[in-house]
Amino acid sequence: MAERRVRIGSSVGLHARPASLFVQAVHASPTAVTIARGDGDPVDASSILSVLTLNVASGDEVTLRADGEQADATLDALAEMLERDLDA
Repeated sequence: MAERRVRIGSSVGLHARPASLFVQAVHASPTAVTIARGDGDPVDASSILSVLTLNVASGDEVTLRADGEQADATLDALAEMLERDLDA
């Protein structure tokens, strides 16, 4: 299982628009992905409601996990996305 720890770059954290863009990217990926706030319990990253309930703020660290052939490439792309300010 591949894993990435990422600091959230969006000034509003993973709320509204940034969360929606992230979930859309997860849906477009060929791999099932989970996201957890810090070392908390992981949730399905393809669920907007699950992502929003994590209450992730700017600068918080999240843990992304995926399993499968393209897990590393998927997590690299998602990590790069989350490090940017998606609300700009």
